[in-house]
Amino acid sequence: MKVKAMLSWISKIVTTVLIILLLIIVFIVVASKSVGEEPSLFGYQLKTVLSGSMEPEMQTGSIILIQKAENTADFKKGDVITFQTKENLLITHRIIEVQNDGQRYITQGDNNNGPDVEPVLAHNIVGKYSGYTVPYVGYVIHFLNTGQGAILFFIIPGLFFLGYAVFTIWSALRQIEAPKEVN
Repeated sequence: MKVKAMLSWISKIVTTVLIILLLIIVFIVVASKSVGEEPSLFGYQLKTVLSGSMEPEMQTGSIILIQKAENTADFKKGDVITFQTKENLLITHRIIEVQNDGQRYITQGDNNNGPDVEPVLAHNIVGKYSGYTVPYVGYVIHFLNTGQGAILFFIIPGLFFLGYAVFTIWSALRQIEAPKEVN
């Protein structure tokens, strides 16, 4: 009897935690998208590293945490920034020179032989690298942004929740239909 009660409490706790996490994620995504921004939490965003220009510090396929830029004129030589190019690509490179009192920055990838061709204008800076990186997770996130990944991301958890719901309903029906013992 104690085992069933404990399993019931664990089930309720897991369900509650999953629902709360789902609601938090939905709120963050909807709030961010409604103002036309990428999802962020407490001013930080996750970005995927798709090239080896910053290796060995940031390996290809890693995710990095960047702090959104508030004042884009405050960066200094040596800071690692994420910026947007004319082609709307996001690049993360190190500042090697500050020009015009922080209005233009010359950047270079740590693994590149020379500086980037175009200087980075202050208003194109998205954020500053926080120093946190998680290897290989970026491959998963990049895959989830594809059609197959989105299907996999929604179908597998959906099947899990559907199976859990069927199991819960079946268990409740069994308890209702179980004959009561007469004392």
